[in-house]
Amino acid sequence: MASWLETRAPRRFDDLAMPTDIRNNLEKAALSSTFPHLLLAGPTGVGKTAATRLLARQVLGAGWKNTTHILQAKDLKKSAGAMKTFEDFIRPGGGGKGGTLAGTSSLDAFDRNLSTNIESGPPPAGTENDILLAGRHRAPVARIIIIEDADHLGSIRQAYLRRMMESEAHTSRFIFTARTPSRVMDALRSRCQLIRIPSTAKSNLEQTLSNIATAEGVELAEGLLGDIVHTADGNLRKGIFLLEVLIKGQRYQNRSSLHSVIAATTSAPIQQMFELSLRGRVHEWRWEATGGGKNKKVLKGAMGHLDELMGEHAMAAEDIIDQIHQLLTKGRLLLPEGALSELLDSLAKCDSCIPRSMQPRVQIEKMLHEVADIGRRWALAIH
Repeated sequence: MASWLETRAPRRFDDLAMPTDIRNNLEKAALSSTFPHLLLAGPTGVGKTAATRLLARQVLGAGWKNTTHILQAKDLKKSAGAMKTFEDFIRPGGGGKGGTLAGTSSLDAFDRNLSTNIESGPPPAGTENDILLAGRHRAPVARIIIIEDADHLGSIRQAYLRRMMESEAHTSRFIFTARTPSRVMDALRSRCQLIRIPSTAKSNLEQTLSNIATAEGVELAEGLLGDIVHTADGNLRKGIFLLEVLIKGQRYQNRSSLHSVIAATTSAPIQQMFELSLRGRVHEWRWEATGGGKNKKVLKGAMGHLDELMGEHAMAAEDIIDQIHQLLTKGRLLLPEGALSELLDSLAKCDSCIPRSMQPRVQIEKMLHEVADIGRRWALAIH
């Protein structure tokens, strides 16, 4: 069953839960006769991905899915042969200029009626871009390449794209999304129109969630909507996810249900891992019975929790860092100011090292040992 993030995704620019000037800039770019390369920058869950889909649908027409190509840069870091995967995506025809995705044209560029998709939905701006094709032999933009989380591409792959944008992207356009645009090299940023999307305003978040609940025919418990908005803290994707879990689980009539849902997610295991590190319990090994009369040595302590988060729950290193940052900044641990400052400094160093590391687990392990040292210095550890 598809998530509401897909089925309830915005279908028009006006539906985006963003400031009016941002929506207008996106629509203006999509309706331009010289559609630019774009870099959409903003925090997690503000609608960057939804915006890229609307842009592609508006620029390419009803058959946009045939000539829109999407790469999740984060996934490259988790797979073996990442460079080959990237090259296979960007050069599906193999070596040589003729094989590049950006340099390959499409029949849709010459006749938009060749490919239609009744499921593509209405044009997000309210009207098609057909007027831009009047008197032209082919469409000015025939293909869109979307690179999500481009700040995780790395310098080599970014340089690869820069050369392609310079020499071969005549009728193709790139749309990049990034949480940290400063990690995108200057040569790429200078070729893109930068649109910064802020955290979702509480009013927009509340209105969007209220509309979804109404469409589902559900009346939420008094105060529950406000609690979800507060918990989401500007992250629209998180807010929709929480609302979906509560409604599909028939737990929307009790305001306290939200607390149990939050406790069952990653925040509690993250806090347990961090508290164990503060107490110096980074590595702990225990013998556990596995059946058949045999015992197995199992890693416990903070590293045991980390392996569970990254293995069983498939959490990315960046998401773990984000969760720890929220844990520290929300004040739930009641730490001395000096200790908090040192912990945030260690977290910041780890965050800057992870994108450059082939083994992000090692970087987090190093940080957990630093946390243990800070805990000992500030008498937070158990001796």
